Amino acid sequence: MPRHPFLLLLLLPLLCSHNTAADDDQPHNRFLQCLDSENSAAADSISKLIYTDTNPSYSSVLQFSIRNPRFNTSTTLKPLLIVTPRNISHIQATIKCSAKHGLQLRVRSGGHDYEGLSYASLLPNVQFIVLDMINFQDVAVDVASKTAWVQAGATLGQLYYAIAQKSSTLAFPAGVCPTVGAGGYFSGGGYGTMQRKHGLAADNVVDAVFIDAKGRTLGRSSMGEDMFWAVRGGGGNTFGVAVAWKVKLVAVPEKVTVFRVRRTLEQNATKIVHRWQTVANELPQDIIIMAQLTTTIQATFNALFLGGAEGVLKLIGDKFPELGLVKEDCTEMSWIESTVHFARFPANTPPAILLNRTITLLTGSAKYKGKSDYVQKPISETVWEGVWKKLDELGPLAGALVMIPYGGKMAEIPASSLPFPHRAGNLFLIQYDVFWNEDGAEAEERHVDWIREMYSYMTPYVSQNPRGAYMNYRDLDIGMNAVEGKTSYREARVWGVKYFKSNFDRLVRVKTAVDPENVFRNEQSIPPFSL
Repeated sequence: MPRHPFLLLLLLPLLCSHNTAADDDQPHNRFLQCLDSENSAAADSISKLIYTDTNPSYSSVLQFSIRNPRFNTSTTLKPLLIVTPRNISHIQATIKCSAKHGLQLRVRSGGHDYEGLSYASLLPNVQFIVLDMINFQDVAVDVASKTAWVQAGATLGQLYYAIAQKSSTLAFPAGVCPTVGAGGYFSGGGYGTMQRKHGLAADNVVDAVFIDAKGRTLGRSSMGEDMFWAVRGGGGNTFGVAVAWKVKLVAVPEKVTVFRVRRTLEQNATKIVHRWQTVANELPQDIIIMAQLTTTIQATFNALFLGGAEGVLKLIGDKFPELGLVKEDCTEMSWIESTVHFARFPANTPPAILLNRTITLLTGSAKYKGKSDYVQKPISETVWEGVWKKLDELGPLAGALVMIPYGGKMAEIPASSLPFPHRAGNLFLIQYDVFWNEDGAEAEERHVDWIREMYSYMTPYVSQNPRGAYMNYRDLDIGMNAVEGKTSYREARVWGVKYFKSNFDRLVRVKTAVDPENVFRNEQSIPPFSL
C-alpha cells in the first residue's frame, strides 16, 4: 500500500474502478507504486507532483505548455500521467520507474516541439508519461565570469531578463521567441539574431547537468566529452534529462540598432530578395538581416546591428543599396529592448513581458506546421516569382518563408564541432510556416498539403544528398521511428542524416554507450546500434 496518503488518492480511481488484479497490474499503476517506493524517504514528496488523467488539474497542467493546438485535440494521444519534479531525486525516480515498467518517457521544458513530441505521440498504442520541467526555472547570472546557469525549464525570455537585470552590456545569442524552453532549445542547437557574431546558443554552452538512463547526475567532466558533444545539438529526449546549462555570455554595446523594412512587388521585392541572398551572408558579423516572404505578398527585412544607426546606414548604403534603407527605418535601443522588439511586442513594452511563459505574438493561438531547408546556391528571380505565386494560393496571413542568413562566425566553426553540421557553404536557412485557426481534419489537410507542395517546389534549389533540415524545426515528414522501442539504425538514418549529416553516426555511437536500452526515445530520437 502506498506510504503517502495523497498518492493513494491519486491511485484510488485507477485501483477501484474495476477492482481487479488485472487493473492493479497495469503499467501506470505499477509505475505509481514504484515512484512511491523510490521516493518514500524523501523530504519533498513526489506524490503532490503527479497528475493522472483522473486528476482535475491534469488537463490544465498538460495544456499550459502546449504551444501548438494542432496536438491538443480529442484524438491526440495524451500521456498516462504527468510528473512535475521539484528536485533531482524526483527526476531520478521517474527515469528508473518508467524504464522498469515499460513506459516511454517524454521530457518537456517549454512545449515548443514542432511536432508536439514533448507532450503527445503520433504513434498508436504508445504508453508514455511526461516529465514536465516547469519547476526548474532558475537563472543565475555571474557578471564577473560572464556566465550564467540556466535550468532546463526556464525560458529564453527569463534568461534574457535575468541577464539584463545584472548588466546592460552582456547578452546571450539565442532566438526571438521568449517562451521557448532552454532544455529543448539548447539540445537542438539554437540559432538567433547574433549567430553571425557568436554562433549558435549551443556553441556557447560550457557545462551542463544531466540525469542519464541509469539515474546518475552528470556534469561535463563526469559525462565525458562525447556525451557533452552530443547533448549540445543532438536533439532532446535522447541522451538523458537536461537539468541545467552553463552558458557563456557575450558582450554587446549599450545601444544596438534594429530595422524592419517592408517591400511589395511594386517596390521590387523580388529583385531585392534575389540580391539579399548573396549579400546577407557576406556582411560583417555585427549585423544580421533576416528576410520574410508572406502570403500578404511582400518581403520584410528584419535586422539587428550591434552598433548605432549611423553605422548601419553607411553599411547598408555601401553593401546593399537596393534595400533603400533610410534613417527613419532605424531605431536605436538596448539589447534587452531588441529582444522585446523581435518577439513582436508593441513599441515601449517593458522587458518584464519576457517573464510571461504563455504569451506569444509570433504564432498566437493558431495551429501550425513547419519545415526547413538550407540554400547553398543563389536562387533565380524566376524561382522567387514562383514562390510568390504559391504564397498567393494560400490566402493572406496564413503562411511564410522566413530566411536566416549564415556566414560570419557560422562559417568559421567546423561542421563536426557539434552535432549541428550546417556551417560553411550555406547561404541561408529557410523556415517554411503555415498557420490556421479552423478546426477539423479538412482545414489541417489543406494547410499541410500547401506547405508540402511549397517544400516540393523548392527541391531543386536547396541542399542535396542529403537535403538538410534543422533539428529544432522538427519535421516528421522527412522520416520517423515507426516501431515503438525497436527503431533500427537504418530506419533512423533516413531522417538523421538530414538533421546531422555525417555527425549522425557519432550520435548513434554515443547513444549506444550512454543509453543502450533506449530509455529515452520518441518518433525522432537517436537509436542505439543494438536496435
